[in-house]
Amino acid sequence: MRLMLLGVGTAASPRFAPAGLLLEYGHTRVGFDGGPGSEPPETVQAWLVRSREGALHSELRRIADECGMPEPAVASFRHGALHVEPLPLPGEAPVGYRITAGRHLAVWAPESRGLPVWAEEADLVFAGTSEMRRTIEAARRLRVRRLVFALLDEDACAAMDAGKDPPFGEWGQEGGRYRL
Repeated sequence: MRLMLLGVGTAASPRFAPAGLLLEYGHTRVGFDGGPGSEPPETVQAWLVRSREGALHSELRRIADECGMPEPAVASFRHGALHVEPLPLPGEAPVGYRITAGRHLAVWAPESRGLPVWAEEADLVFAGTSEMRRTIEAARRLRVRRLVFALLDEDACAAMDAGKDPPFGEWGQEGGRYRL
């Protein structure tokens, strides 16, 4: 399973494209979220989003229509050993995605406040920075192997600019690649 961050910004970020992820498993490609400048390639089999009510959803639908891509949806996706499931997140956040392929587990939850219990023992979690301390505590408690902050708010950008690393985990980077 190969994963690439397409964007790491908020919907209104002047610095980064909206947070998005591309999953490749064999010849299968699935896009997650994104927006202008971070949309998945036209060859995706599915474009999964955390909410149909998101700030960028109408823009995502327009991009999909213009490019002949699948309509962005909150949905499950299965292909062989690859299973992607939308699941609830703590608080009022929209869904996140549990991504499994064989014994590997990745989680796409960039708007989660903390982490969901279904992220336990994940190999890789993509999270947001809005409640970073709470997310880090949850990642340690849930024995997450690798934590990547994939939705960077202003405070995270300021910390990055000052050369500070998170106390646990790492800053996501547009174009960053991860392999499980």
